[in-house]
Amino acid sequence: MRGKRAGEFERRHSRWYEQLMLGIPVQLLVGLPLVLLIPSLDRWGWGFWEALPAYRSNTLWAIVLAFFAIMITLRRVNRYPGAQMVAYTIPTVTFYYLVAVAALFFLREEYTRQVLFTGYLCSLVWFFAGNFAGRRYRKLKLAVVPLGKALSLKPTRQFELRHLEGPAVAGVRYDGVVADLHSDELCATWERFLARCTLAHIPVYHTRQIQESITGRVEITHLSENEYGALLPSGFYRGFKVVVDFIVAMVLLVVLSPLMLVVAGWIRRDSPGPALFVQERLGYRGVPFKVYKFRSMHCDQQGRGFTEGDDDPRITRVGRVLRKYRVDELPQLFNVLKGEMSFIGPRPESMTLSVWYEQDVPFFSYRHVVRPGISGWAQVEQGYAAEVDGMIEKLMYDFYYIKHFSLWLDILIVFKTLKTIVTGNGSR
Repeated sequence: MRGKRAGEFERRHSRWYEQLMLGIPVQLLVGLPLVLLIPSLDRWGWGFWEALPAYRSNTLWAIVLAFFAIMITLRRVNRYPGAQMVAYTIPTVTFYYLVAVAALFFLREEYTRQVLFTGYLCSLVWFFAGNFAGRRYRKLKLAVVPLGKALSLKPTRQFELRHLEGPAVAGVRYDGVVADLHSDELCATWERFLARCTLAHIPVYHTRQIQESITGRVEITHLSENEYGALLPSGFYRGFKVVVDFIVAMVLLVVLSPLMLVVAGWIRRDSPGPALFVQERLGYRGVPFKVYKFRSMHCDQQGRGFTEGDDDPRITRVGRVLRKYRVDELPQLFNVLKGEMSFIGPRPESMTLSVWYEQDVPFFSYRHVVRPGISGWAQVEQGYAAEVDGMIEKLMYDFYYIKHFSLWLDILIVFKTLKTIVTGNGSR
């Protein structure tokens, strides 16, 4: 009986060849050599490796570094809810190869454009092929203990959930077990089952962990559930973001200044009043600041609270276009330069709404632990929220962002924001 029980709880994770196909080894042993060999053989032939002059060496190193950056970025971004790897493959590959070209150009290093471009095309094909081939294996198969809040979990494209009929995995392979560890219904039989799963190296997750991964929100009901230590963002990454924000804002202001001048003139011509809308909002660490935006409403109707949707009569004809494609946010580049805002973070609320929310929404002020952003996790996942109920949900998204405050989540938000700007869908 003891041997049979041990066999039942043998770790039921994905098969080794599934892990091999999707893991780093196959990327380095198959993908990277292909991306290097195909363009090299096409340009230099089989003897390219016998002698590596500077231009060849520089080109091959650029491909290697770009490949590593693409691989790491796609793997990290895929961990978050709503990540669509097929949609993000082209911008990710393109971005890192452009960075490689820019680095070679500014360092005045020689390289072969044909080989680098062919390497770019090979990288696109490889990572697209990996996305399609590994689609079925990227979905985690989780066993659910059918008690308490675990019953409310819904499957997604990232999680396959199977309710257990009893305290046994029945020979099925699982990547983990989910249970409501705080449920009063969790009896001794189920607790022994979870203990045996842990001993067999099958991960056991609390319902709340999986719920956050599925919804992209941190539930906030009571102060004890907030786990303030877990919600404390990285000080190093905060400092890193300030530097990157400043540099990127400077570059964008130089590049976009002609467009901003045209937009300002268009606004003045469309309706009377100034081109800029200035409003005091609550910012980093609860310090008020003045946010700059292109005016999108009639001048005599600004500041009357939140908008009532796309059909709000206060929005001007030009303002409707600016809001759809987020062009009205461009003057906030000056806020980023001043250190009052970041490109990515919780959206700052007006002083009037902030006072209202702090009275009715628990822990609202905690969202000011990071700099407010031009775009944020709540905006790309939920959209615009004004009423208290909608604001509570928005705050859950903000807390998720603070809890998972990282470069990879910021990259995902940038992807989603760019999609909104290009398509005009999902704008507030």
